[in-house]
Amino acid sequence: MNKTLYLECGSGISGDMTVAALLDLGADETVLRNALESLNLEGYQIAVTRVKKSGIDACDFAVLLDEIHENHDHDMAYLHGRKEGSEHVQTHENHFHEEHTPENHSHEGHAHENHSHKGHIHRTLKEIEAIISGGNLTERANQLAIRIFTILAEAEAKAHGLSVSEVHFHEVGAVDSIVDIVAVSVCIDNLGITDVVVQKLYEGRGCIHCQHGVIPVPVPAVVNIAEAYELPLHIVEEEGEFVTPTGAAIAAALRTSSRLPEQFRILCTGIGAGKRKYSRPSILRAMLIEDQTNEQRKDAIYKLETNIDDCTGENLGYVMERLFEAGARDVHYLPVYMKKNRPAYQLNVICCKEDISKMEEIIFQNTTTIGVRRIQMERTILEREIRTVHTSLGEVSVKICSLGGTRRIYPEYESVAMACRESGMSYTEAYARIAEECRSILGEME
Repeated sequence: MNKTLYLECGSGISGDMTVAALLDLGADETVLRNALESLNLEGYQIAVTRVKKSGIDACDFAVLLDEIHENHDHDMAYLHGRKEGSEHVQTHENHFHEEHTPENHSHEGHAHENHSHKGHIHRTLKEIEAIISGGNLTERANQLAIRIFTILAEAEAKAHGLSVSEVHFHEVGAVDSIVDIVAVSVCIDNLGITDVVVQKLYEGRGCIHCQHGVIPVPVPAVVNIAEAYELPLHIVEEEGEFVTPTGAAIAAALRTSSRLPEQFRILCTGIGAGKRKYSRPSILRAMLIEDQTNEQRKDAIYKLETNIDDCTGENLGYVMERLFEAGARDVHYLPVYMKKNRPAYQLNVICCKEDISKMEEIIFQNTTTIGVRRIQMERTILEREIRTVHTSLGEVSVKICSLGGTRRIYPEYESVAMACRESGMSYTEAYARIAEECRSILGEME
């Protein structure tokens, strides 16, 4: 079955929220841990736990950095520039490092002076790609992880006016991002997901504090990703950063559609917890869905009608045969009374738009009518198919319709009639036997 993932980003999206939602959806945690352990990456551990968000049970995925690699990513006081009242919630990712030049070294009060990076390694995109490719990942997971990181690097480069090759990621942020991005890629591959629906990303407003100073929300990297990959943003009234650059990059790389099927069935649901604490629950809900739109497909059909009061029955019978041969979906006559109380027939033809001209030509050539009315009608139809089935009464054609996960089987008239002639059975008896055998045979073929 073609699996479609729907990411409901009502509280934004981040790397850890996505990993947690996919694990809760059923991704194999052992496969994920083995993949992460195969990377040449140190300074962290991961923890997978259960938490409550507004009373909702959710999976929490946390990257626990050692003392050397610890950063401000979960410090609300730092995020909003406060000195006290610190809460451990998710904040802006400080994973970007601007290449030092003589010009920016000459400025006093450089933003980096207040947050020393002594001892930290700065990694380029190519170095990060080498770490990812050096791990024991499947080809699909490897390519997806590199694509996500490339989207992220391109967005950061544009935000800071640099080329992608000049973008350096601090080790403090790069470890977080590498783990989150690789974890998402491994989980997507493990679940066998091929299509992803992301309708829109809910984002907060205001400003946020990072290593470069105070920046607006949505942060520049998120804005660049949304612009480049046409990600719809929905800005809410709350202040805060709901969409992180890593989250936006993941959404951009995974999304194959922005529209949900008109009708679908939810196969399973996963809820991933964020680290924020706002009025709305900090969760990312992921659903595996199955498109059922085609089971009740809506389309348009045309009805042609005309009143005929001076044609013989033989003539009308011949017209019906001609119309069916030309592709009419249905043809029928209704007895009517016309002006001056003259008895007549109303001819009704159901056909597709492309067959209208052909149908009208047959009607005009073979009847006495001088006008045909045309009506476009909307209709809802069940998904159907015609199959040939071998039964005890011979080969028969059956129509199979799907509705809500169940099937309806209808033997075709001509097949039943032929079986009756050859077996001597009544129509009712032959129809019942053929229908029963078809249900049994088709059930075994599933």
